[in-house]
Amino acid sequence: MYEIPVIRWGKPYASMSHTEVVHFETGEALAKVGEANGGMIKMDAKKARKAREVLREFSIEDLVAKCKVAAKAFVEEDLPLGDGVQSPDDFCRLQSATTGMPEHMCRFNMTKNAFVLENMDKILDALTRGLPYDILTNGYGMEDRGVMVSYQPTCDAAGWVLPSNSPGVHTLWLPVIPLQIGLILKPGRSEPWTPYRMYEAFAKAGVPREAFCLYPGGGASGAELGGAVLESCERSVIFGGQATVDMYAGNPKVSAHGPGYSKIVLGEDVVDDWEKYLDLIVDSVYLNSGRSCISCSGVWAPRHGAEIADAIAQRIGPVAPKPMNDPESGLAAFTIEGAAQAMNAQIDELVKSSAVTEVTEKYRDGDRLVEKERCSFLRPTVVHVKDVADPLADTEYMFPFVSVVDCPQDQFIRKSGYTLVGTALTNDEKFKRDLLESRNIDRLNIGEVKTLQLNWLQPHEGNIIDFLYRNRAFQTSPPPAH
Repeated sequence: MYEIPVIRWGKPYASMSHTEVVHFETGEALAKVGEANGGMIKMDAKKARKAREVLREFSIEDLVAKCKVAAKAFVEEDLPLGDGVQSPDDFCRLQSATTGMPEHMCRFNMTKNAFVLENMDKILDALTRGLPYDILTNGYGMEDRGVMVSYQPTCDAAGWVLPSNSPGVHTLWLPVIPLQIGLILKPGRSEPWTPYRMYEAFAKAGVPREAFCLYPGGGASGAELGGAVLESCERSVIFGGQATVDMYAGNPKVSAHGPGYSKIVLGEDVVDDWEKYLDLIVDSVYLNSGRSCISCSGVWAPRHGAEIADAIAQRIGPVAPKPMNDPESGLAAFTIEGAAQAMNAQIDELVKSSAVTEVTEKYRDGDRLVEKERCSFLRPTVVHVKDVADPLADTEYMFPFVSVVDCPQDQFIRKSGYTLVGTALTNDEKFKRDLLESRNIDRLNIGEVKTLQLNWLQPHEGNIIDFLYRNRAFQTSPPPAH
């Protein structure tokens, strides 16, 4: 069993209290993790300036080069973990054992994190729109067009309150270090593995440990720690449900990431050929066990809704739980007691609506809910919704769940609500223009692009540069006479 300490600006801290991270199937203790507290976080946050200072001893180009070294270490090397050493295979097994994600999905998320690190130069170039690095480092500089610009960091260290259920979200905080800004991380209770391994990979690459704080903790203390991070940091990110998003709406210091409600819409001009797009739709719903905010939770079509729903259900309805080490395992477990049961009960109530037909029921041998001794699974569920006003028309769950919604094309933008990723299958130029003008779709794909197929050279859920820097006026000499 690993003993994993709190990390306070690069220094291990032996906490008096600990939380055990256990195997979701066997209950075996896999790690004893030191518990931080809110007072510690608030005290350490006052020293955040030092994190920025140690990172500014390196150029952004140097830090980008170190990211590439860290990428290789993260996926290939044995790295320290608390009082022990962890191999890449150990990492995948442990992450699977505590989050309920199949091991091959953990490996995929691992390589996705490494991809972002390996391509950090291209990603920063895209996010900064080609801004020379020295303008960010110095705070000002002259653009090619002969105009002085200034970018001021909004914080010395950014805080991240991380989830346990989606290891892929770590790609979002990786660019912070090469931007010469420190990191204050609150790992998810069941997923300390990625933050700690990435911390060691950065250190192996020569990034100063003093740029990092890691504050593990679970249960009631987890909420306290998350609150302390958000209160103490000038810029912070949190992941949660819709209530979390609503709580921090309008707060410029906090970027709250919630449900994605990602959708695919078929235009009037292509919907009669819907079978052509079935693979794209199924993969968008099912891959990564439907657990991502970019997993498709709604397919909207002006007609053929019942046929589309039935075709999806035939493909994923029979899927059943398999062992976590099975490369064909497609379903993640629910490791929090009662979570799957609550979702299942809610769905059972909602499908009673006269506007809703659950289609997968006839294609699976057994119930949607599969209960094990220490965990549960929810089998894929496809519903056909005839009324866009029904609650299931825009509902998202953390397993392969999708609503196929009947909706005229000219009503989609108005009635579909917020959409993190929207894939529009259409050649209708007016509809494409309307989609481009819509303000309720965050990331828009026009064409045959799965909702999960992100181009990391484009912003995802907002541009981190806009969040961590502010563009201000700056002059070193009077302007030309006018």
